[in-house]
Formats: sequence, structure tokens, C-alpha cells
Amino acid sequence: MKKTKVGLFIPCYINQLYPQVAIATLELLEKLNVDVYYPQGQTCCGQPLGNSGYEEDSKGACNLFVENFKEYDYIVGPSGSCIYHVKHHFDILEQTPEVIKVRNNAYELCEFLVKILGVTDLGASFPHKVGLHKSCHGLRGLKLGSCSEVMGPHFSTEEDLLNNVKGLELMSLNRKDECCGFGGTFSVFEEAISVKMGKDRIQDHLDSDVEVITGADHSCLMHLEGLINRNKQPLKVMHIAEILNSSL
Repeated sequence: MKKTKVGLFIPCYINQLYPQVAIATLELLEKLNVDVYYPQGQTCCGQPLGNSGYEEDSKGACNLFVENFKEYDYIVGPSGSCIYHVKHHFDILEQTPEVIKVRNNAYELCEFLVKILGVTDLGASFPHKVGLHKSCHGLRGLKLGSCSEVMGPHFSTEEDLLNNVKGLELMSLNRKDECCGFGGTFSVFEEAISVKMGKDRIQDHLDSDVEVITGADHSCLMHLEGLINRNKQPLKVMHIAEILNSSL
């Protein structure tokens, strides 16, 4: 049987600041017998420029992304916001067959595991009380789960995976899908609002007896971790790939 050929996309901030997330993502895919490749020429997907209103200036990064990943069956990355950018903002490029293929086959890690590979139990164990932060791009952009403002059945690819981790207790939050306030450059230009929103999200996890905050977007987690460290609060932050790859 032919192996699924996956191009591993590691966002620039994970490459520079959280290499353990990249390693956990690679190890998870290899455990599932996926044929994983890491294109050496990959750079930022262009999201920071696009989100700041400089779409024209981001075209070079977007075109390079397509060039690096056009040969793979799927493109998988541990970041909902970056994958959302590839799928929904690459409409600024000429829609060649290569661009269309890359946009259609780019997947956030959890979505790829559940929807494409059909796997929810990865044999992980992590005996801690965990709170799940659902990012706006992942939840409302990629539809990784149901939103509290929309009537309909509840679903969540992230919860499906975490509920199958041995020993893990997924804690119920009071405001399950509220924004953390990061929003890329929003946290720079609207610092006070961003900090207040982040503190509110952290307090919800503290009130819910959480030990570890996790999620599929490390940009949100980076924002929360910064506030937690600054205020010396008793919470740990880990990307969901690290938990799914755990065997504690």
C-alpha cells in the first residue's frame, strides 16, 4: 500500500522558539506510518504581513510556500492560524493548479489525524488536569469544532484526541471558546485589551482547576504563557502535539 506523502510545515515562530512542538509533530506522524518530508527551503507562510494589511508584500512568501509544498499529497502543520492563511488567504495569488492543490491539501495537525487518517487514539498517556484553548482561526476558521454561538451538535477534533489520552482529565471551562486576545499584531497595537483578554482566559483555567493549558495554535499559547510567567501563576502550557506524543 502506498504511503501518504506529507510535507511537514513548521511555522517560523515554532521553528525559532518551540522546536519541541515541531519534533513532537514529526514523531506523531512517523508513528502513524506517514511518509514525512521537511522541505528545507520553507519560510514563513506570509500570515503576519497579510494580517497587517500588506498582502501585496506577502506574495513572495506565499509563492515560495507553494513552490516548497506543491509535490506532496498533504501539507500538515501544527498551527491552525498558519494553515488557515494558506487555505483562505492565498486567493491573492494567481490560481494555478499548483496553488489550488496546496490550498486544498493543507491541514492543521489535529484535523489531519482525525479526518484524513481516521485516528483518535494515539496510545498517549498524560495524567494531568488539562484545559483546552480553542483558537479563533482553528474553531471558527477551519471548523475544528462547534462554536458556542451556533446552534447544532457538539463536535471537536481536539477533544476527540485528548479524550483518548490515558490518565488525562479534560476540564470543563466556563467560557469554552473565548478569544485569548493575541491576534498577532493586535497584541502589539492594542496591548491593554490584549492583556486583559489573556488574563481573563487564564483565570477561567485557574477557576476550573486546570494544571496544563493546551491547544492547536501555539501563537495563542505563547501569549498566555507570557502572561502566566509574568504573573508567576501555577499553570503549565503545552502544544497539543506534545501531549499526544507523551507516554508519562
